[in-house]
Amino acid sequence: MKTRICSAILLLIAISVSSQIGINTPDPKANLDVNGTMKIRNTPVVPTLPGYQILALNLNTTGDFQVAQLNPQLLIDATVNTINTTNANTSVYAARKTTGINLLSLGIFPSGFRSVNFLQSERTVGAASLYSDTDFTYTTPSNGVYAIGFSFRYGTGLQAALLANSPGVGIVRTRAGVATLIDSRTFSGANLLVLSLTISETSVSSLYTLQAGDKISFGLTGSGLLDAGLLGSSTGSFYIYKVSN
Repeated sequence: MKTRICSAILLLIAISVSSQIGINTPDPKANLDVNGTMKIRNTPVVPTLPGYQILALNLNTTGDFQVAQLNPQLLIDATVNTINTTNANTSVYAARKTTGINLLSLGIFPSGFRSVNFLQSERTVGAASLYSDTDFTYTTPSNGVYAIGFSFRYGTGLQAALLANSPGVGIVRTRAGVATLIDSRTFSGANLLVLSLTISETSVSSLYTLQAGDKISFGLTGSGLLDAGLLGSSTGSFYIYKVSN
């Protein structure tokens, strides 16, 4: 009996002296180091999330598998960030130009079409890498169906005469060096009893099937006779984003 008591005392002394206890390991790395599985028979039910922490296992490269507290909000934030990153529409781009409009004419453009000099600095949303200030084009990042909208106001939006050459807005797609007018709409005009008027503000929007690498230009059709001074005070905007594969 005395032997058992002495052994128990020695065991307690050893436990109190040692700050680390190992189960199934001779070299513990923490106050309690369990090398093996663990079972918990009963756990209390958490009535509400606030005030509680989650125990998480750190599977780092050193393999120490340390258990630590984890704020549940961190899990929520990480999940939301993953969803947003995975589902982010990287094709979205929009721009608006309110002053200093000039028109660019390239030899590959359809007859009468000249593109508006939108700039990267005038974008309202989207990555600058999607758009080129060199040729004023948006480049589609992948195959799919895209929603595109383009609006333009020439001068004040109302001219006291019918504009010659039926000008309007247009969207041009350049693919493999070939430029194609994929949509357009002319400014509307009306002959009144004493005056001819042109409503020089219009827009075009629809869905278009595009391929990766297509270059999209936004500009005016039949624009050869437009007044350069009025162009300088005109405004324009466009948006484009992928809606489906």
